[in-house]
Amino acid sequence: MSEQHQPTIASLLVQHIPRDLIMGVEDALLIGAQRGTSAGAAMNPGHRSHAVGQMRHFHMNETFRDALDAAGTNPTQIKGNRVVTAVSGIFALGRFNISNGVWNNGRRSRTRREMAMANLSIEPLVTPDLFDAYQPATRATVFFVGVFDRSVQDTAAIPLSIDITVPNHELKEWLFRMSTTQFLTLYESQDFASEQLDLAVPQLKSGIAGGQNLQSGT
Repeated sequence: MSEQHQPTIASLLVQHIPRDLIMGVEDALLIGAQRGTSAGAAMNPGHRSHAVGQMRHFHMNETFRDALDAAGTNPTQIKGNRVVTAVSGIFALGRFNISNGVWNNGRRSRTRREMAMANLSIEPLVTPDLFDAYQPATRATVFFVGVFDRSVQDTAAIPLSIDITVPNHELKEWLFRMSTTQFLTLYESQDFASEQLDLAVPQLKSGIAGGQNLQSGT
């Protein structure tokens, strides 16, 4: 396949994930975040931040699943702390929360790390192999990430943004990252290649475009 006919990650996302699903997930995660913050707000200040984080996780899991179910993606059932997942086109869908400036929660889950392995097939769209032709991906993974203000972690009911993200196969770098609000505008544009180029961020290691590092941690 010649380079001019290769898709971008943005175009693959638009092709395989319906606009209504993105809108539904965005609304659902905002509602879940508000419910979770309210549920933990009355806890003792000594562990309020931890309690709010836990309540957000559970409530956002529930609303995330509801949105995926409404979109007909047949999501996995709520069970304990298990990651809720679904499939849309070639993409497996998941979610997690982070604090701004501390990108550390993605790799905590073994399930998320296993899901991210599928993205090895789309990494050539960002870091092309000079010797091997790109082979169209048949599966990949995208995560919806709630970004919260670290300075007011236990009181901010609404996240700074809900981002749609595609990590590398090690879940250590972003191949693609954009707020859902911005991403929804791509459904009205066909110029996905230029949109992808606009995502370059200088903090990334050489050869990776469009995101920030993920760190290990709790």
